[in-house]
Amino acid sequence: QVQVVESGGGLVQPGGSLRLSCIASGSILSIYRMGWYRQAPGKLREWVATMHNGGNTDYADSVKGRFTISRDNAKNTVYLQMNSLKPEDTAVYQCKVRVAGLDDYWGQGTQVTVSS
Repeated sequence: QVQVVESGGGLVQPGGSLRLSCIASGSILSIYRMGWYRQAPGKLREWVATMHNGGNTDYADSVKGRFTISRDNAKNTVYLQMNSLKPEDTAVYQCKVRVAGLDDYWGQGTQVTVSS
């Protein structure tokens, strides 16, 4: 059993920054990858960024150059540094963790609101 908890969301003005955290805990032998997704009301869930087990990263075109995903392997934690935030970044951000055995676990989500 794996638990995934996100934190760091909040209200920020356009152009501002936030850093989200995702902590995985429980029966973890190895994490294959951790990623961030987001979903705005009335819209489909969108993939944002992924941190692979080897340290490689991938980003959605919509956030490239603005968002940075990083990790602390010792803490089973991944971060999403979000800079130059735009109103269209407003969404519930969720963390997904894929562990050994190819099982996926989702966090509960943290709300990010970008508004003046």
